[in-house]
Amino acid sequence: MIRRIGPLCVGAVLFTLFQPTLAATAIGDLAPDFTLPAASGGNVRLSEHRGDVVLLTFWSSHCAVCLAQLEALSQLQTTYRSAGLVTLAVSVDDDMKSATQFAKSHPERFPVLFDRLKEVGRAYGIEAIPTTVLIDRRGHVRYVQSDYHGTDNSYVARVRALLDDPL
Repeated sequence: MIRRIGPLCVGAVLFTLFQPTLAATAIGDLAPDFTLPAASGGNVRLSEHRGDVVLLTFWSSHCAVCLAQLEALSQLQTTYRSAGLVTLAVSVDDDMKSATQFAKSHPERFPVLFDRLKEVGRAYGIEAIPTTVLIDRRGHVRYVQSDYHGTDNSYVARVRALLDDPL
């Protein structure tokens, strides 16, 4: 069950599965590679996007803030795709049926991925949703944002800076 607390949507499962005792990925670390199934079929592997700026967002279909953020990220992806931005949306839903239904009814402009076992969330040390992770062209974590307000697009400036940073 996901509940809304302030600007964050936090699920009880997130508190139990994403304990801070796990080694969280820190700024500057090489982003943990993963392969996850996509709502559109097939699998997506993070390392296939080396050379691109990757915006990785962790979300749930039961989180209203997450859904608003996904819409904003869809617009961001449209604007910066040609400059090398790749957006990947990782669902940490307990109920994959809800996540699948969401993906079908909200066709985004980027892959919607399913982290059924929450292994990717644990690898990144996700404690709340939505959480956004920006990964540079070399594959290093450069920014993590664990809150989202409809008017706060602070990661947009960071995306632009990373897109301007050559390999």
